[in-house]
Amino acid sequence: MLGTLNSEQIEQVLHQEAIGRIGCHADEKTYIVPITYAYDGQRLICHSTQGMKIQMMQSNPEVCFEVEQIDNLANWRSVIAWGKYEELHGAAAQKAMALLVERVMPLIASATANLDHAEQALRQGKDYQPSPQAVIFSIYLSEKTGRFEKR
Repeated sequence: MLGTLNSEQIEQVLHQEAIGRIGCHADEKTYIVPITYAYDGQRLICHSTQGMKIQMMQSNPEVCFEVEQIDNLANWRSVIAWGKYEELHGAAAQKAMALLVERVMPLIASATANLDHAEQALRQGKDYQPSPQAVIFSIYLSEKTGRFEKR
């Protein structure tokens, strides 16, 4: 059976997952890229280094986001959301990074996939100072939709 997720189910998917895909568009080019995130009930919290997605979102802050839960090809849930990119600085960036570290750290299983510098600073009660290349940002979600298949 195919169906539409209700608002509560959409919120569950967004809260339960930690990796989704951002779709951005600028200068007649569309770019879709996976990203780790935390969801606070209104916005996605993300962090990245300068690169194509950041440049494109700075140019056009209107983005699309997709996340899914897949058990198999006949049992899945998918959420698509639209929102607006906003860079965070100072205390807002520190608070957002703490939320992201709290959400992502339990999932890290590889030495190459870590937020060590942020985690150590936050656990020691120090202010997290991102590297100059780091961009901490949020995407305020203004519209959400979801679909599922269950057999």
